[in-house]
Amino acid sequence: MLGALLTVLFTTANVYLGLKVGLTFATSIPAAVISMAVLRLIGTSNIFENNIVQTIVSAAGTLAAIIFVLPGLVMIGWWHGFPYWMTAAVCAIGGTLGVMFSIPLRRALVTGSDLPFPEGVAAAEVLKVGATSQEGARENALGLRVILWSGIASAGFTALGATKLVLSHLAVRFRIGSAASGLSASFSMALIGIGHLVGLSVGVAMLLGTVFCWAVLIPWLTAKMGGSADAAVASVFGKEVRFIGAGTIGVAALWTLVKIMGPITRGIGNALAAARARRGGEELDVTERDLPIGIVGGTILLSLVPIGALLAWFAAGGPVAAHPGIVITGSLVYVVVAGAIVAAVCGYMAGLIGASNSPISGVGILAVLGAAVLLALYFGPVGDPATTRALIAYALFTTAIVFAVATIANDNLQDLKTGQLIGATPWRQQVALVLGVIFGALTIPLVLDLLNTAFGFAGAPGAGPQALVAPQASLISALATGVLGGELDWGLIGFGAAIGVVLIAIDEALGRAGRMRLPPLGVGMGIYLPMSMTLLIPVGALIGRAYDRWAGRQSNPEFAKRMGVLAATGLIVGESLFGVVFAGIVGATGNDTPLRVVGENFASVAMIAAPIVFFAVIARLYGYARRMAAG
Repeated sequence: MLGALLTVLFTTANVYLGLKVGLTFATSIPAAVISMAVLRLIGTSNIFENNIVQTIVSAAGTLAAIIFVLPGLVMIGWWHGFPYWMTAAVCAIGGTLGVMFSIPLRRALVTGSDLPFPEGVAAAEVLKVGATSQEGARENALGLRVILWSGIASAGFTALGATKLVLSHLAVRFRIGSAASGLSASFSMALIGIGHLVGLSVGVAMLLGTVFCWAVLIPWLTAKMGGSADAAVASVFGKEVRFIGAGTIGVAALWTLVKIMGPITRGIGNALAAARARRGGEELDVTERDLPIGIVGGTILLSLVPIGALLAWFAAGGPVAAHPGIVITGSLVYVVVAGAIVAAVCGYMAGLIGASNSPISGVGILAVLGAAVLLALYFGPVGDPATTRALIAYALFTTAIVFAVATIANDNLQDLKTGQLIGATPWRQQVALVLGVIFGALTIPLVLDLLNTAFGFAGAPGAGPQALVAPQASLISALATGVLGGELDWGLIGFGAAIGVVLIAIDEALGRAGRMRLPPLGVGMGIYLPMSMTLLIPVGALIGRAYDRWAGRQSNPEFAKRMGVLAATGLIVGESLFGVVFAGIVGATGNDTPLRVVGENFASVAMIAAPIVFFAVIARLYGYARRMAAG
């Protein structure tokens, strides 16, 4: 019941913020914190009950990313609202498929790899500290103090940014001769915490991608463009660089899939062996009990029936309805194959950098390209605008199902990592994930329809001045239109793919030489994501490396390192919790800046104050963590 209630709250907040600014926040950690507080008030609770609440809410919160695709149907004028049961069914069936596809990956990516899973580790630390601090253990009491003060400081700084006394985001665009570029940063303590948790290798890879994007690609592509630097950079980044980044991510993702096929195969083999052992009466350890592989496979096969019905329902009266057998069968094959691929790739990306920062919209770009290309190959040039629009809509709808798989796989393994670290039973979490998907699926269409009625979406027919931007949905619908309308520049994606091949070769060479690796996906993320989302992650990675070196010289190095992890966790927790509160305030007031206390003329002071206050607070927090680690 608590999971369902929190699901409604967090899903609503994520849908609104995602459509407003193109970002969503991770719900796992704030859900764990709220769960511990509430269940402690109403009676005794244990770490596993809090873990189940956190798992339900995180699944529903991440499913909200379906908004990166579905509003495209309104933008192209195919839908005028969101049919409740059709929208809910896409979310529920696609999300359940995501859970099923990621179950065999648990053994390959969670228990059988050294991926950092930053948010999964952070959530586990939150649960462990909350569950054990009352037992009076000195180390746990110190750890709780670290995470509390770190969270309070992070939330406090984020709130200070909302008042506009300090800038929360800084962006500068400038000319370099005839070219243009820029610098931007979000003063986000959560990014520092994530950088600490993902480590130096990923941080350096993201920094390299960011530098290559803004020092090479953007100046090259804006050379001799007229207009202001702002307009040139915005146009090139949105219409060209992100497609190059998508090509890099695509190649890196496929290479990642090739590399993890061995562990995935072994994971499926282990799951089959576990099923045989169960049938033979053997008792498995609770931490190794997944949903039986027969249930997983049966659920995947049975789900094809409602997916086929959904596709036929959606396509009624259009060009697909004239060829239902081959097109819908092909679409089902695409959903299964693409779903399995994106589940593995998204699970790996979430393990590498965290579910919040995983470029899930890049996967959406690749998925819509695949769906649109297959339709274009089958139907060929149609000429008729009405037929073309119907095919674009069908491509978006098919992509929405694959995207629901991707969003859940992006989150599922993070939750299973948390469960592994606290000794939870995987199959119970997997059932909770399905429940979270259902709760989220019942909530999302209501919120989407409400926001569409109140504001509309930019670019949609009849959209008003306060229309929500929905940037990812706009980009993905533009891609489908470009492919089926014959206007997409494939050269950009091919160029990005070539960059990905070079990065793979460098990474493999570094691995053979025994040097620090350079994950190609990390570099691709640095190219694809805005600099404001990537710049502070390498800074956090450097801070984490410096702290860990200090911790390694202490009398109890593991405890000292754990204090650093808890400090980083608190940075994520505080900002996430404030994000929920602030989303509620924005939604209730209809004001983008409801906490503003100063006018625009204060901006120059706020710009100077932001980095000073930000890094002073970070230094103070890590100094506090060192004092707690030293006793």
